[in-house]
Amino acid sequence: MKKIVFISIFYILFVFNSNLLSNEDSKTLKVGLLAPLSGAYSEIGNSLLYSLQLSLEEINDENVFIIPKDSGFNDKDKINLAISQFRSSGVKVIIGPLAYEEFEYVKKYNDLIFISPSNINPEILNNIISIGVSLESQLIALTKFLKDQKKTKTIIMFPENDYLKIIEKKVENLNLKNIKTFTYSSNPEVLTGEIEILTNYNQRKRNLELRKKMFLDKEDQQSIKELERLERLYTLGDVNFDSIIIIDFGNNLKSVLTSLVYSDVNQDKVLFTTLNQWFDESIFYENTIKNLYYPSVNYQEFRKYNNKYYKKFNIYPNEITILAYDALGLIYYAWNKNGEINSIKDFLFKNKIKGKIGTFSFKDGRVIQELDIYKTDKKKFIKF
Repeated sequence: MKKIVFISIFYILFVFNSNLLSNEDSKTLKVGLLAPLSGAYSEIGNSLLYSLQLSLEEINDENVFIIPKDSGFNDKDKINLAISQFRSSGVKVIIGPLAYEEFEYVKKYNDLIFISPSNINPEILNNIISIGVSLESQLIALTKFLKDQKKTKTIIMFPENDYLKIIEKKVENLNLKNIKTFTYSSNPEVLTGEIEILTNYNQRKRNLELRKKMFLDKEDQQSIKELERLERLYTLGDVNFDSIIIIDFGNNLKSVLTSLVYSDVNQDKVLFTTLNQWFDESIFYENTIKNLYYPSVNYQEFRKYNNKYYKKFNIYPNEITILAYDALGLIYYAWNKNGEINSIKDFLFKNKIKGKIGTFSFKDGRVIQELDIYKTDKKKFIKF
């Protein structure tokens, strides 16, 4: 079997150089940062800048420079101005843009390369590589996990919102087997009724009542014990699925989990999984769920990064900044390997790449993360 080679980009580190601009020769690496450094989303932009500063401080390489420019948020004029300034500074590769909607503004600049933290589309475009933790990567990791757990009747659940069509298309393109989809309302009052239909709750409740009536007038010990057992139940009968993937987060996710438990879904028989979790500890207090599984970046590296960031800046980073950290490592590796960076082909490595977010690879024209599976258990995140 061919040995897999891993490139540990988070061991290729950087030391911050206070000179943000440089007029040196081609031996210097100038990396642009296209981020909202002003306006409503400036906190995210500045967090990204801090993350890159943290990276640079961990190497003693005076040939590496970060050139930040303000993109605003979905602001075409600011983006075009920033790119013009990047070109004047000799920048060839840029970290950003953040939002997938902004891809339309930068894809025409074929002479530049953009490494985006966006997770909407993992496909490698002509001049854009998205390294965000994509829905595709998460679903691939979860379906493999469910297969290993011998689950054969899975339902993917997601809300009726602005991302409905995108999710439907992505699920369809993955061509997942033995999986059905179920959409639900974002309104909690409507949601409960929809979950009852999904779980056949009313029929299972009737099943219980009918079963109890069979033993009401009987006085033998076996019938009495059976009735006592039935009295402890809320419904009778299983649901027609053995696992769930919930594509939601925050309070909406908690509402779905609560409705499933209220509908008496047996957690010993049905495996609960979800996506889009960055080790949100508030899920610990959703005490209706025994175990919740999800794919994610490497927890230990995530904690180390957060602690280092906090120690340096006395605030905790936005989750997306760890992607910028890895993006810089990827750029630096490509630059060292090739001696220069001329096109997006310089990033299409055959080897797998290992960063702080985990292992990822460039395969079939897209970026795929190999994510770990974690579960919440006794107020801890445990790698499964």
